[in-house]
Amino acid sequence: MTPEQVAAASKPLVLELGEMFARCPATLHRARLLGISGWAFHIAGRAGVLGDVGAATVSAALGFVAPDAVADGWDAAARVHAPLEVATANLAECCRWGSEHLTAVPGVIRLATLLHRVVDAADASGMPLFAAWRAVPPPDDTPGARAAAGLLLLREHFAGAYLLAVRAGGMTPLEAVLAGPEGEAGALACGWPPPYPRVGPLVRRRLWSEAVTDRLVSTGFRALTPAEGTALLDLLTTARAVVQGRAPY
Repeated sequence: MTPEQVAAASKPLVLELGEMFARCPATLHRARLLGISGWAFHIAGRAGVLGDVGAATVSAALGFVAPDAVADGWDAAARVHAPLEVATANLAECCRWGSEHLTAVPGVIRLATLLHRVVDAADASGMPLFAAWRAVPPPDDTPGARAAAGLLLLREHFAGAYLLAVRAGGMTPLEAVLAGPEGEAGALACGWPPPYPRVGPLVRRRLWSEAVTDRLVSTGFRALTPAEGTALLDLLTTARAVVQGRAPY
């Protein structure tokens, strides 16, 4: 498989695994302990690594979340904690989840190693969130935690690349969400209120943007040999099966 093919095949696995910790009840409990809502923890936890910036800057970096929804979460968290403090708690929860759920994955050490090789080789141009997160060392260096941190980083890389591709394709972030598999439900979940523009003419542009995303992200996957790329896909598939409680083989 080529690096671009490995990037395309790994994308759904990385996107799914990379956000599982955020939906974990223990992560939501951490938000309550901090005295903020789950939404505020999600926004500030993800973008707080940018530091003490305004909500408009955060909205530009996140892209696919409605600006008003970003401001609601960001400002609510900032009234209680410094953004970087929330981001630090978010990363700690990611590593905690990885230790609890990924440690049992067969080959987790190799999974973590391959993920971080891709992340280290990735081009961060135009991706401020990914670049900021890559500069933060994880608080836990055990294999499960390292794998979870690698998934978080690679997920941010995919998200940043997709935002660049969407804008290059002439779509707004809202249009890209509407043209995606979740449609209007996805737009509502990202805080975009109706009425919505027609989606039909946008589908081809979204597919083009998906292909460009794979091309942009493939630079990191060039750090792997073809055999290592195949191994990474196998390990990601196994990790998903283990986390979902299914036998990996």
